[in-house]
Amino acid sequence: MTLKELQKKVDDWISTIGVRYFNVQTNTLILNEEVGEFSSLVARVYGEQSFKKEITKEEQEKQLKGELADILFVVVCLANQMDIDLEEAIKDSIEKKTKRDKTRHLINKKLL
Repeated sequence: MTLKELQKKVDDWISTIGVRYFNVQTNTLILNEEVGEFSSLVARVYGEQSFKKEITKEEQEKQLKGELADILFVVVCLANQMDIDLEEAIKDSIEKKTKRDKTRHLINKKLL
């Protein structure tokens, strides 16, 4: 699925099931909430925190995938609300990073 298709799919879902978009401020706060949930999970799966109740590797993977998808869903909602073409935006971002960081990471001794 392309990003354009994803944006359309989310927009269709919002208009048929979600009733309407939450406002931009609410969606921005929801994005922070979703990132927090993902971060909490990463702290337990990859970091030093432990789960209150142990879960299997498969369940950890499932939860990580779900939290990332939740983040992406809200990002797409925000892009749709702001009339941002995510395909164009990511192409521009990669181009900007390529120009800016062409040699930066190659010469970073911390990465060698």
